[in-house]
Amino acid sequence: MSDKDKTVQHFLDLIKKSRRGKFKIYIGMSAGVGKTYRMLQEAKTLLRNGIDVKIGFIETHNRKETHELLDGLPVIPRRKLFYKGKELEEMDVQAVINLRPEVVIVDELAHTNIEGSKNEKRWQDVIEILEAGINVISAVNIQHIESLNEEVKQITGVEVKERVPDSVLAQADEVVNIDLTADELISRLKEGKIYQEEKIETALKNFFQSHHILQLRELALKEVASQVERKVETEVTKPNIIKHEKFLACISTNDKTAKTVIRKTARLANYYHSKWYVLYVQTPKERVDKIPLDKQRHLINNFKLAMELGAEIIKIEGTSVSKAIIEQAGERKITTICVGKPHLNLLKIILATNVFNELLKNLSTSNIDLVILS
Repeated sequence: MSDKDKTVQHFLDLIKKSRRGKFKIYIGMSAGVGKTYRMLQEAKTLLRNGIDVKIGFIETHNRKETHELLDGLPVIPRRKLFYKGKELEEMDVQAVINLRPEVVIVDELAHTNIEGSKNEKRWQDVIEILEAGINVISAVNIQHIESLNEEVKQITGVEVKERVPDSVLAQADEVVNIDLTADELISRLKEGKIYQEEKIETALKNFFQSHHILQLRELALKEVASQVERKVETEVTKPNIIKHEKFLACISTNDKTAKTVIRKTARLANYYHSKWYVLYVQTPKERVDKIPLDKQRHLINNFKLAMELGAEIIKIEGTSVSKAIIEQAGERKITTICVGKPHLNLLKIILATNVFNELLKNLSTSNIDLVILS
């Protein structure tokens, strides 16, 4: 692309950005903290101030206080679809775009749409609405954020299937944390303000244990803090004093280690608002005809995960992994290389393994940091 084309493209990007709707996300540590309630309160305030606000999709979960707030708010009728013999409802994205309200409220950002919908996920619906120039207020629980999935699983023992890529959160103009103490949340649960009576006891024994809530609360606070920090860096700090970080995540066909390296590097890149890459060096012993199909499948899935989290994939063939890492790091002006922690004693590996020897030798003369992720 010539300099002239780049200038034209930059101007087109600015035009698109100015036409795009503003995006606000409420984040909570769990169900029941009051995200939907807060969105509806905001909708009422906007309506009183003469703003054309409409409800695109709201899920009250039959919570009395929340349901009462819907009174007087204009609701866009949902699309009715038949799926496996049942009549189900989804947000009518086209109706939202046709009506063109100034602001639309869209709950449960991580929701998976019914098969046959235009978009697979609700966050994709939201992106479409934003691109049509409509402002969106939405909400998500911390456990639905892709790069935090593993941490939440370790805290609660539950793997959340419905997830939102971090890149979607990065597009938000405002991210607001709905915060409660563990005691306040448990009190709300016991009072029947979150679930029906028959579910309360099970919830108290599982997800809604005080130590779980405390750790999820910490994750939510950190997530919002990092989003705010990134906003400060891009909008307040002078650009010439921002250190532009670039991360290179190095993975192999070891599925579990690769997932960890990808997710943790995504968190780092997200924190620094940085570009990041995932590098896989295919050595002769890892050629397609030499590694099992399940390993190939895991590798492809990890590439897909990395792309969803905003990475650019680099897949190259080579006999020397360390040489390939150094070459790619130099070529792409990488500031930090992220690798998985070896399974053997680290000191032995550093002394005995060519990859680490070469890597450390080369990095000692450069300004590139090496992060070993456990």
